[in-house]
Amino acid sequence: MTTDRGAGAPSASVPITDLADCTGLELVARLADGSAQRPPMADTMPITVLAPQEGKVALLANPEPRFANLMNTMHGGWIMTLLDTAMALAAQTTLAPGEICPSHETSAKFVRPVFANSGVMRVTGQVVSRGRSVITLEGRVEDAQGRLYAHGTSTCLIPQRRP
Repeated sequence: MTTDRGAGAPSASVPITDLADCTGLELVARLADGSAQRPPMADTMPITVLAPQEGKVALLANPEPRFANLMNTMHGGWIMTLLDTAMALAAQTTLAPGEICPSHETSAKFVRPVFANSGVMRVTGQVVSRGRSVITLEGRVEDAQGRLYAHGTSTCLIPQRRP
């Protein structure tokens, strides 16, 4: 889900469907380095996925005027989408090949408004607990100085695999 490919990044990316044998951590790492195709949503919500760790993901997102609401602040849906994405990707990093983890619920608390000129936001997702069928997560949206703009929690479900 990178918005640009830096020097040395692969020029061709593999479709996600061709990566079914990867662990979740490998898949998210490939999204971060550009060697896996970004999902179409990344064209609407440009973000940069940083190199993940198991249970932890960080994204960079630049607030843009096109995501502003009537008060000229970033729409809450933009912020919630960033949190949901970071937390879901953090959950993904804990999965074995073939497992999936759709979001069950996500909630957010808004601490201060994000403006189009607020600068790049760092969005983090971290696993709090990983069970057999539920992953519990927390996320944060901060500016370059580490000021908190929003935080949230999420749960993702791990459905049983079909034979």
